[in-house]
Amino acid sequence: MKIQSVTDAAFQTYGRIVDGYDYTELLDTLVKVSDKPADSVIYVPSVAELEATPAYTDLRDNCYGGMPIEIGYCNGTNTKLNCFEYHRDSEIDIAADDAILLVARQQDIVNGQIDSSRTEAFFCPKGTAVELYATTLHYAPCSAKNGEGFRMVIVLPKGTNEEAPKISAKNAEDKLLWARNKWLLAHKDTSEAADGAHVGLTGENIDIAELIS
Repeated sequence: MKIQSVTDAAFQTYGRIVDGYDYTELLDTLVKVSDKPADSVIYVPSVAELEATPAYTDLRDNCYGGMPIEIGYCNGTNTKLNCFEYHRDSEIDIAADDAILLVARQQDIVNGQIDSSRTEAFFCPKGTAVELYATTLHYAPCSAKNGEGFRMVIVLPKGTNEEAPKISAKNAEDKLLWARNKWLLAHKDTSEAADGAHVGLTGENIDIAELIS
């Protein structure tokens, strides 16, 4: 696997750069109000301080066309793929630190399974915002350098990643529903799989540690 850039043409399959907005206060606030664990990853879907910045209105009204949104974060230190998730809507990721995004295509899921060899890696520089399309499989970002963590703003439709609705399965995809507006395919060697998530990520659990040394 080679690490490409979100500015490369290859990324256009998965998303786009979201420019034209001022993310300065949003990213400064993220650094002030959130931790960056050295040995784990934390995700918080909605943070009042982030949603009080001017970027909230711009992203809600311009980028999401007036739809209700939430702004949270995913911070930590990580080098592994572990799982893939997808939503019914695009996700906006805004990097407060350099990070690596591991992605694949929802179209490559067959019978609830996708091999990790379908994964591509993209470097997302500090200060860059990207839209991940609804059909882009993704999960927690990875560190851009060994031993260095990351902070990443995560923008999603309001309510995403809250508790999943209680449903009666109507089709095979329903087995993947893990949280509200979140469908998950876990690798067998992860805590998510141990907690009962659908094991749908086959092959090796990709670790990019040797690529970022």
